[in-house]
Amino acid sequence: MKHVARKRFGQNFLTDKLVLNSIIEAIDPRRGEAMVEIGPGLAAMTALLIKQLDHMHVVELDRDLVARLEKAFPPEKLTIHSGDALKFDYASIPVPEGQKLRIVGNLPYNISSPLLFHLAEFAHLVEDQHFMLQKEVVERMVAEPGTKAYGRLSVMLQWRYDMSLLFIVPPTAFDPPPQVESAIVRMVPTRRKLAVDGPTLEAVVQKAFSQRRKVIRNCVAGMFTEAQLVEAGIDPGVRPENVSLEQYVALANILKPV
Repeated sequence: MKHVARKRFGQNFLTDKLVLNSIIEAIDPRRGEAMVEIGPGLAAMTALLIKQLDHMHVVELDRDLVARLEKAFPPEKLTIHSGDALKFDYASIPVPEGQKLRIVGNLPYNISSPLLFHLAEFAHLVEDQHFMLQKEVVERMVAEPGTKAYGRLSVMLQWRYDMSLLFIVPPTAFDPPPQVESAIVRMVPTRRKLAVDGPTLEAVVQKAFSQRRKVIRNCVAGMFTEAQLVEAGIDPGVRPENVSLEQYVALANILKPV
């Protein structure tokens, strides 16, 4: 029985075999690794991954798709976690000693940002992440200071990960086709993570980008003085998108030194 994609779950199923093979090649799954796929859908990518793995885990919210997965794969090859990826405890997945978790998925566009922030809480347990996302979101994730795409998502994720846009995926690769282009992003938890209190950095960045058309002096008024901006190496007359990750970290460390 054909599964009809559900808008409330943000379902767009990847069907293009060339694109699927390119994604598997980028992920490079190997036997013995602990792999979890978020939102396996109709299992097009799951089926390819599982051929190269001893076992894998999936997190799926749609109960109809959970039932299909249960019929398609034996439990000794696939563990199905029926639930919301936004609430799932990724630390609960068993990982062989000396290894870390590898996370993959075609992420629903309607929850991509909150899901990325939820996953960031588990970055210390993760080897890498490969996701299909709306191209615009990936461009924001990897954006450099001084560009229009650079913002809160850029700063907070670049604090935790080294990221790269691998390739673009056209709408025609999906059923049903989305209205936008997609992209594959690779996220590797950084080994050069800057020392800062995470919630404080988040508060500073959120305040700064809440009025991104204004200069940074006005954006963070009441939180920092102009002298403190200068202390952090920031020109008070620039806009928030011209302030680097390192400078935002310096600001946060003024509020709450680590």
